[in-house]
Amino acid sequence: MTVKKIAIIGAGVSGLGAIKSCLEEGLEPTCFEESFDIGGVWRYEEKSETGKPSIYQSVTTNSSKEMTSFSDYPFPDHYPNFLHNSKMMDYVRMYAKHFDLLKYIHFLSKVSSIRKCSDFSSTGQWNVVVEVDGKQETYIFDGIMICNGHYSDPHLPLECFPGIKKFTGSYFHNHEYKNPEKFKGKRVLVIGLGNTGADVSSELSHVAQQVFLSTRRGSWIWYRVWDNGNPLDTVLFTHFKTIIKKCLNNSIINKLAEDELNTRFDHAVNGLLPLHRFLNHQPTFSDDLPSHIIAGRLLVKANVKEFTETTAIFEDDTEESIDVVIFATGYTFSFPFLDNDSTVLDSQQSLFKYVFPPQLEKPTLAFIGIIQPVGATIPTSEMQSRWATRVFKGLNKLPSMSDMMTEIKWMENDLKNKFVSSLRDERRVQYIEYMDEIALEIGVKPSVLSLFFSDPKLALNIFFGPCTPYQYRLQGPGKWAGAREAILTQRERIIKPLRTRTVSDDQLPFSVPFWLLSISMGLLVVLILVLF
Repeated sequence: MTVKKIAIIGAGVSGLGAIKSCLEEGLEPTCFEESFDIGGVWRYEEKSETGKPSIYQSVTTNSSKEMTSFSDYPFPDHYPNFLHNSKMMDYVRMYAKHFDLLKYIHFLSKVSSIRKCSDFSSTGQWNVVVEVDGKQETYIFDGIMICNGHYSDPHLPLECFPGIKKFTGSYFHNHEYKNPEKFKGKRVLVIGLGNTGADVSSELSHVAQQVFLSTRRGSWIWYRVWDNGNPLDTVLFTHFKTIIKKCLNNSIINKLAEDELNTRFDHAVNGLLPLHRFLNHQPTFSDDLPSHIIAGRLLVKANVKEFTETTAIFEDDTEESIDVVIFATGYTFSFPFLDNDSTVLDSQQSLFKYVFPPQLEKPTLAFIGIIQPVGATIPTSEMQSRWATRVFKGLNKLPSMSDMMTEIKWMENDLKNKFVSSLRDERRVQYIEYMDEIALEIGVKPSVLSLFFSDPKLALNIFFGPCTPYQYRLQGPGKWAGAREAILTQRERIIKPLRTRTVSDDQLPFSVPFWLLSISMGLLVVLILVLF
């Protein structure tokens, strides 16, 4: 049987996971990377380039290492829980080397065109044109995995800001921002209160004369460091809490979450109280924002009504002198190499489970990593790749076109009903629910009930502990022999980088014995599984 050839567009974290998934299924991957190196958005460069991902020098992950890792390759135990981009790049390089992925990548190779072959309806094959050293090369592939990400094309809505063209100061998108050095002594306005807007405005507060942070709707602010100093996602993203969440209505969840966040930082007093409830829009990560606001180095402002030559006038009619404007207004999705064919990607960019175009005659095109999970990107994109490669190989079947379109329409309506209209909420998915959904398609979702009888210690860790990616390597296709050990030792890897000073046992706080906790939790597991 002929080995199917798969083209992978982009060698960022999603592209690397796609290469490995192809190899696991016996497919032949060829990855085209426009730049000279792997890493995608995590690779810091001194200068930003149009059409390529760009980050600022201080970028640090918002998801912790145990929740961020590839499912069969944990981070080194001494790595910090939240990682600077340089540490992420070290990890990505280690992953590529460990699984020998670099030999499948063609660097400095820009994909300029992807079109169906003339016999696509029978073969499902694609014509791919790649530009190398100014010359074009043409390939035929049996499948395509698009992994070029969504941080390359800045969304810069200047038309929404009257007078910006006559503003005599400088203005630009955060895609061009690298570090705060050249803004010393300046009065800087940052527009947008997403993660980047919060990061950039906080960082600038150390050197600028004054920083203003403009927001249309406000935002709920949450923190990387959660209760008892634990990483937030390891505390909140558990199967147990997911079940509890399903048992509560949204008004209760909103009340509990908002009370918790306001206990740490009163959003109304500090001018950040949003127009929406907690569940209706992606919260913003920032551990530093409150301290800069209370110190007066950062002033929260309303939406900008208009600009003059030297000032910004806000919707509350206040006016401030401004030297620099930084637009932290997000990114748009762009696939300039795709043929303008509605069966490939329609005007709504409809995708079944955010992976497969539903109207293709053959399911040989997959979009990987363009969702916006409430959680880490690496595990979700890797899970998509594991599913896509099995579909390419014919081991998994997709529903009919009408059934896929029905689900897509339902998802679109659900998003419209639940969330505000925002780029940050497009293709938004809940981490555990989405991972479980795709895992069911592949056959790798662990059964807590069966594990409770065969391996109760593991079952307790899976159910009450953080939903780390290793759980999806315990069984089925791609099973990894080290998955159980990785799950049982994840707590040790969380703690190790924090223990840089020895603390004697008599200084430690009292804790419930593990055996008593296990028995109690086990009884609760049985009760929940029986009820639900």
